[in-house]
Amino acid sequence: MVDTMNGTIEVRWHGRGGQGAKSASAVLAEVLFGEGKYVQSFPEYGAERQGAPIRAYNRVSNRPIRRRCGVQNPDIVVVVDPTMVESANPSEGCADDAIYLVNTPEDAGSLRRRLGLADSARVLAVDATRITIEELGQNRPNAPILGALSRVFSDVPAETFADHFTKKMKSLSPKALEANRRAILRGREEATLA
Repeated sequence: MVDTMNGTIEVRWHGRGGQGAKSASAVLAEVLFGEGKYVQSFPEYGAERQGAPIRAYNRVSNRPIRRRCGVQNPDIVVVVDPTMVESANPSEGCADDAIYLVNTPEDAGSLRRRLGLADSARVLAVDATRITIEELGQNRPNAPILGALSRVFSDVPAETFADHFTKKMKSLSPKALEANRRAILRGREEATLA
């Protein structure tokens, strides 16, 4: 879905502290680095507390990346917390053909209309909250979001994201690791595109 051959892909994440946006941003960078890409991953937040709004950023390229500022004009916007669809203004600075990945039970087509996005924008919707509650018993939507992102970075299989996530989070119990693996794979399968 995205091509890093012709430049740098920039990603902006919107989430709340404790939902795993910062960790998912790091996992995305590490997975793509493992695939031979140049990457950056860094968070931006005020008060470091659970529930506080945060942003995280990624840059991905086939060439060294020299920019070190926050992402102002993202190619991909990831909204981890569905309440931030209105409050975070996710389309700020985006081109008409940006990709939006949103944690929501809402249909991707109706989400596109509600956000007032151009027809050339692509919207992926995945109910990551429901998936993690079913798989983990808690709202930690970063795992299914990573699975859905494997549809955006289509040259990297969801299994690669799942394998890396379980290696990175090896301090979790084997039961929790397996639940996160299932959540990542479900995120890939259950994401809808409009």
